[in-house]
Amino acid sequence: MPQYDYDLITIGGGSGGVRASRFAAAQYGAKTAVVENLRIGGTCVMRGCVPKKLLVYGAHFAEDFEDARGYGWEPGEPAFDWQRLIANKNRELDRLEGVYHRLLRDAGVDELTGTGRVVDAHTVEVAGPDGVKTRTAKYILIATGGWPSLPDIPGIEHAITSNEALDLDRLPNSIAIVGGGYIAVEFAGIFNAFGAETHVVIRAENILRGFDQAVRDTLHEEMVKKGVVIHQETRVQSIEKTAAGYSLRLDDDEILEVETVMYATGRAPNSRGIGLEEAGVRLAANGAVVVDDYFRTSVDSIYALGDVIDRVQLTPVALAEGMAVAHTLFGGRPTKVDYAGIPTAVFSTPPVGTVGLTEEAARRDYDIDVYQSHFRPMKYTLSGRDEHTVMKMIVDRKTGRVLGCHMVGLDAAEMTQALGIAMKAGATKAHFDATIGIHPTAAEEWVTMRTPVRPKAEAAE
Repeated sequence: MPQYDYDLITIGGGSGGVRASRFAAAQYGAKTAVVENLRIGGTCVMRGCVPKKLLVYGAHFAEDFEDARGYGWEPGEPAFDWQRLIANKNRELDRLEGVYHRLLRDAGVDELTGTGRVVDAHTVEVAGPDGVKTRTAKYILIATGGWPSLPDIPGIEHAITSNEALDLDRLPNSIAIVGGGYIAVEFAGIFNAFGAETHVVIRAENILRGFDQAVRDTLHEEMVKKGVVIHQETRVQSIEKTAAGYSLRLDDDEILEVETVMYATGRAPNSRGIGLEEAGVRLAANGAVVVDDYFRTSVDSIYALGDVIDRVQLTPVALAEGMAVAHTLFGGRPTKVDYAGIPTAVFSTPPVGTVGLTEEAARRDYDIDVYQSHFRPMKYTLSGRDEHTVMKMIVDRKTGRVLGCHMVGLDAAEMTQALGIAMKAGATKAHFDATIGIHPTAAEEWVTMRTPVRPKAEAAE
């Protein structure tokens, strides 16, 4: 029987890779190592969810200070310091990275600093500060995540991505964000709240493609009310540097001049140039590593998970996949991940929470009733803020089962997590109706919607 340096070597120190390696070691006694060439913690902790939400928290204070006047406070004119926010954010990331290092250390996982490359089915080459070293393992796990993708247009080298947006030296006076997905609308809310003139440029007719139409329309309306300029059905043809910033040539030769250009047009699997294809690992056309239900690639000893397999690009999903790989390889119980009914949130301004089927998707397979509530949150009745909340529930008329819940408004993410539990348990509309609400809260709307706004097959216009 061949002898290896490790039972498992993971290339990529993000959430999924760390989870798989740590639990394989701590729970099943496997000898494991993680290879990482950037910072332990990966995209979510170091370049995504965590730092982004810290900036979202900071941005919300702009409206909170305004709203306070309606409640008798006179906060004056607060001064905002971008550099202080970024420094404090970086201090928290340093702390979190230390936590990750300790978790790996306490579990007995070795950290191999450098760029990992697959040599063959059981060999990984690590190019680190001390040169190139080779390590062998019974299993190799690819957890290299994704990376922002940019279109090939003239001047694209002038654009930043979400990676750089989190560490700008100073707050730009104006910014154009190209893209209409969750990253784009989140950063639009951040920069707009901090006072930057904010433009969002989208090729489609609306933001958040793939989300429920009520969510898309409501968030679009609220963003515009807050001052974000959304350029619909528009493409950027080229970018040129100017004395004051950058000039974007749009369709019909329209010119948009801003200080900073950010692209949020998607992320590509980070799979190229690490030896996968040479080792026989099959990749999809977009670079995603092709795996089976148990995350095994076309090479029996090589597994992959997280954004690099391009199934559901969410950190909690990568964590679940990491646990599944540990159970499968070392726990004697092959484990799949259930991708149905995953709740998710967009930390836009206002935020979005969604779980289950959109109305459009539900109509394809079910006879449905649609319940919807639209109101101004109680918080804004005294402050006078013109912001509204929309809640939408989609129900299978035959069984009464709740198929989807969608929300735009305060605390949407927090509510959606609980809604996800109810839907995973198979909750019906009758269960919601039988639940006594907590008053006064926005959440009670979920249990007080009684009359469908669109019954049967009547689709939303």
